[in-house]
Parts: sequence; structure tokens; C-alpha cells
Amino acid sequence: MLDTLVAPAGRGLYYGGGWHHPRAGRYVETRNPGLNEPICAVADADAADVDAVVVAARAGFKLWRKVVPLERGRILKAIAEIVRRNARELAALDAANCGNPVREMIGDAAIAAAQLDFFGGLVTEMKGDTIPMGPDALNLTVRQPLGVVARILAFNHPFMFCAGKMAAPLAAGNAIIIKPPEQAPLSSLRLAELVEGLLPEGVFSVVPGGREAGAALASHPGVDKVAIIGSVGAGRAVMKAASDTIKPVLLELGGKNALIAFGDADPDKVADAMVAGMNFTWCGQSCGSTSRAFVHKDIYEEVLKRLPRKVARFVPGIPTDDATTMGAIISGVQHERIMGFIASAKDEGARLICGGATPSDPRLGKGFYIEPTIFADVAPTMRIAREEIFGPVLAVAPWADETAMLEQVNSVEYGLTCSIWTNDLTRAHRTAMEAEAGFVWINEVSKHFLGAPFGGWKQSGIGREECLGELISFTQEKNIHISLKGGAPN
Repeated sequence: MLDTLVAPAGRGLYYGGGWHHPRAGRYVETRNPGLNEPICAVADADAADVDAVVVAARAGFKLWRKVVPLERGRILKAIAEIVRRNARELAALDAANCGNPVREMIGDAAIAAAQLDFFGGLVTEMKGDTIPMGPDALNLTVRQPLGVVARILAFNHPFMFCAGKMAAPLAAGNAIIIKPPEQAPLSSLRLAELVEGLLPEGVFSVVPGGREAGAALASHPGVDKVAIIGSVGAGRAVMKAASDTIKPVLLELGGKNALIAFGDADPDKVADAMVAGMNFTWCGQSCGSTSRAFVHKDIYEEVLKRLPRKVARFVPGIPTDDATTMGAIISGVQHERIMGFIASAKDEGARLICGGATPSDPRLGKGFYIEPTIFADVAPTMRIAREEIFGPVLAVAPWADETAMLEQVNSVEYGLTCSIWTNDLTRAHRTAMEAEAGFVWINEVSKHFLGAPFGGWKQSGIGREECLGELISFTQEKNIHISLKGGAPN
């Protein structure tokens, strides 16, 4: 398998400017979910490894914080160019390791490069204030880096998260420790090879491992902030561990997001949006997927009859094939879990519009694949209406009463995204204000906009990313008061 990929030569831990074996000697197999085959063995870090990484990162921070902001920005932009030059090989590595189609993974590399450029250009925006104190004093605030930041990543966009999420902490002057997803660590390790020598030793570290490594990072007194992209359960665990040292957290967690279509919306555009919002390309494995669609009764059946044709372009295939439009589920465990949701929807009386099975293509027999699946007539009490599936399953429900519909939309513990479809501007604004979600589209879906704050309400997370606010969140504010009376001659 490795001879078809530009796989990382380094499969241990990267810290202190070099490669290290795990102290306990533990290596675990990382697999290709599209073929259900092993790729190679990668280090499995433990708490002792994390201790060593943090020591190196703290030493690196002392160097990096003294690098002037514009030079930090220049280095981030140089990393962005490296990402662009190597986008194809990184995309192939992610496609093999996480199961998303290689064509989409090339786009992920472009997004990561754009984030590196964006935050590299914001380095002079970490500004303080002056507070008027009269003629005898000067009072001002400055922003300084936190120290060492740990970021724990999810498996659905491994490289985009690694390269893109290192940008804001580094721009702010922090050292960064990346814990890549245990299911798909290879692209993060490859990035460490590609950028070796660009940053002072210890500033950038990659620590492959599972829960033990993540818990050690979250609770470590030498880590000054921890951020995670993951499930609500993982976020709760990180927050609890971080509380031991009162460190701030940035949590980008799960979603059970709603698409709301009013009766005046175009049924064809609504059907397009429902399919696009589900992110079927990467099997619905996205926290922002609009996996609940509330469609007004006046256009309900018109929308439903369009969906099978709209979704037909998403055909499960080998992730490393350029022609593939829909990839594989990350693991056998997750595949079984998703199929359990599909079975429960059938048992509870939902109407299957399309999908609901594994594909019949014999080439896919060993991998973890599920057809794009859409259920209609979904009641709010059904599991697929309440729980995050993280798979290619869309739940559609009709509505007639706006107040009752909004109560259902807001009834779940999640609040990440919401998509609203209507031609009535007043109604659109009113509904956007009522939706309990941190990121709302009107007559749009699925897109992120660099500079616009992305993040959730309720249990979908804490903090905002992809904006100036993310950069500021990796700094701390200091007040300095200067008396202008002391030391002056009478």
C-alpha cells in the first residue's frame, strides 16, 4: 500500500525539531477504511511522551514569542506555499487514511493554505487599548501569547485541521502541539516533515496517539490552552481535564443541524440545498451537516420527489480514485453504528426515500461504505431526529405551524449551524434570530467564509474559529499603568 503514497518516513513523535520513538515503544496500525487494509504502524503516545513534548514546546515558545509578528506572518505564508506545492500528495494520503475522496482532499489543502495566509496577515491586529487617566498617568493594554497550545483533531478532515488550525496559535506567538486523529495521523506526520527547519525547534509538535495522549495534553500544567474538534462527549472530557489547571478551552463539537424550508421557497433549490448540506461526499461525516430538514407541507412532496435524482451523483467509490464522488466511513465500528440508526428509522416508521444499504459494487466489498440515505416523515421522537449520526443519513419532516417547527428545531442539545430557505426577507431575519445556532445561512448552505466566525451554541461548542476572534483567543490581555509623576524633578 505504501508504495503508492508519499507516506511519512517519520512515524514516531515529532517534537524539539526531531523525530522520537514513543517511550513505551507502542506502535499501532493505521488503516485504509476504503479497502479495510493496514497502511503502516504509527506511534501511540502516552503521558510520559506528552511530558517530553511539553518540555520541548515550552522551550520553543520562549524563542517563538520573541520573533517579531511580521516575521511570524512571513513564515506562516511560507508554510502555506509548501502546502499548495504538495497538495496532491497530501490529499492522496488523507484519502487513503480517512476515506474521503482524493478530489475533495485537494480542496482541503487549499483551505488550509488559505487559513495560513489569512492568520499570517493578521499578526499586526493583536492590538491593545489606551485608557484615559489624565495628564499624570498613562494606562494601556497589550496582548501577549498564552504559551503552549494543544489542538486535538478529528478524523474527517485530518490535514485541513492540522495545517489550518496551527495558524492562529502560531500567528499569536504560541508553540503548538498537534494531536492528529488516531484513525488518520499520516498527513499530520507528513506535514512535520515538509515544514522541518522553518520554525524554531519545539514550536511545532505532532503527537500521534489515542485517548491517553489527549487526556494528558488536556490536563498537563505545561499546556496553556487546549482546543478540540470532536464529539460532545470528547469535548466534555477535555473540558473536565482542563479544569484541573483552569486552562481555557476552544471546543468545536457535534451538531444536529436544521435546514428550514418555507412554502415560498423553490422546491428544486431546496432539494439541491438538502443534498449539498448533508456533505454526502465525505459520507455526512461533518459536524456542520444539515442532517434534519424541516420542509413546509406546501412544497414537501415536490421536494421529496426531486431528492433521489439530486443525490444520484454521490456514488460510493474507492477514495483514492479521482472519479470517486463519495468516500468511505472511517471504521467498521462507525459503519455498524450508522447502520444501526438506519435500522431504527425503519423500525420507527420513517419512510425510506433512497439508500439505506451498503453498495453492491464488488470492488467495495472489503471497505466501509453506505449509500446516501434519506428518510421522510420523520417524527421528532425518532432517534434519527434527535441524535448526531455522523453518517450519510438525512431526516426530513413536514411542518405547517411555524412556532411548533421552531420548537422542534431548537429542541436538541446541539446548536452549530442552521440553513433557512425563503424569499421573504422579514421571515428570513426573524427565523435566523430564533434559531439556536452559532452559524446561520439564508438561501445558502454548507459554505464557510474565511473571516466570518464559525462556532456553536449550547453543547456544540465554546469559542469561534476562522476569524480575528480565533487569533485573539490565543492571546491574553495585560494592563500596564504608568505614572508620569514619579522621578520627575520638582
